[in-house]
Amino acid sequence: MASQCPAGFNVERLREHVRGMYERFARSPAGEFHFHRGSAYAVERLRYDPAELAQLPAACTERFAGVGNPLRIGPLHAGETVLDHACGAGLDLLLAARRVGERGRAIGVDMTPAMREFASQAARTAGLDAVVELRAGLFEDLPVESSSVDVVLSNGVLNLAPDKLRVLREIVRVLRPGGRLYLADVIVQRELSLQVRSNPDLWAACIGGALPETELAQLAAAAGLEGAHLLEHFDCFGGTETNVRVAADLQVHAVNFFAQRPA
Repeated sequence: MASQCPAGFNVERLREHVRGMYERFARSPAGEFHFHRGSAYAVERLRYDPAELAQLPAACTERFAGVGNPLRIGPLHAGETVLDHACGAGLDLLLAARRVGERGRAIGVDMTPAMREFASQAARTAGLDAVVELRAGLFEDLPVESSSVDVVLSNGVLNLAPDKLRVLREIVRVLRPGGRLYLADVIVQRELSLQVRSNPDLWAACIGGALPETELAQLAAAAGLEGAHLLEHFDCFGGTETNVRVAADLQVHAVNFFAQRPA
């Protein structure tokens, strides 16, 4: 199954590889990377509202590298608590903070110090620091209380997880009963080869760990989520180097995906 790394795969090496790449990206967002990024990409390929993005500081928008648009999946209500796991520089996090308002909370967890630094800076600049809280942590072991979150946002990070079932179970743990998962992630149309899944560079490129479309809903159900379904597709890799490094019939793309913890 694509939900797990191949036997003998060095998980810690993969984590350091991913952390190092996103640390470099945070420090030099205009550098050469294998993925699209920035606000123009978010608007043109992922259907973000340009007016909303124009209100956010460049500290977060120019460091955006999501693959879909989880904020299109469903509403965020005033006063709710939202968790953005692996939040990066905080574009989705700040948009969520605006929607939940001053009575709500927007918690961002990320393992990359530079990303947390720029997300905190952006929250202060946007006047949202009273709502936004940044925490250091991993998506396999979230520094968040059980049953304390109304909505978990996830944008392009489940594919990076060596143990996806563990990540989804951790999401279930922090969600309140009836809480929602708004997830955007990379999927493929068939099982990846062992050669691709054993390549740390392709894992860091968000492809080596991507799930086949049918497996995403199966894993969500195994983790204890219900109502799982796909909503939209996104051409997040079109025109990138990553797009030409794998077989065309894999049809690598991203989806918006909804599921929730049973009430």
